[in-house]
Amino acid sequence: MKLSSGRRGRRTVGIVVAAVLIFGVGAAFSSDYVQAAASEALRSTPEAHEPKALASLDPAVRAYVDAVDGADADALAAAFHEDGTVTDTGRRFQGRDAIRAWAADEVIGGKVTVLGNTPGDNGSTVLLRFDPEGLLAGFRARYEFTLKDGLIHRVSMSYA
Repeated sequence: MKLSSGRRGRRTVGIVVAAVLIFGVGAAFSSDYVQAAASEALRSTPEAHEPKALASLDPAVRAYVDAVDGADADALAAAFHEDGTVTDTGRRFQGRDAIRAWAADEVIGGKVTVLGNTPGDNGSTVLLRFDPEGLLAGFRARYEFTLKDGLIHRVSMSYA
């Protein structure tokens, strides 16, 4: 069957649109956030902090959790040492001003639920669920806190 040039053009456009949609959907579902959200949707997660884990948090880490709970970016930044750093899934923010801006943009307004805590010599590793404001679903994350002078010096965040 021979197609007219008009029908061939529409067919080509249709194929290109289908390919873009398939690629776009595939790329979206391959993102770390979408994969974490999809697997988290299958898990049962408590609505409240695990009491023993919350009670075992270092005061600086507890200040971080309380600041998120209280929607207070200034209090969150104050929990960090002046040269503190946040590494959030590969992105790095250093110093209280950068941390405050990151928190105001990406953390404040969300909900954090502490699920577990493993204290260490110089900090702790906290398992939590974070539900960002306005996103499809929350996800479990592992935050590795390092302390200095009673404040958070570093926190490294990864999907759990």
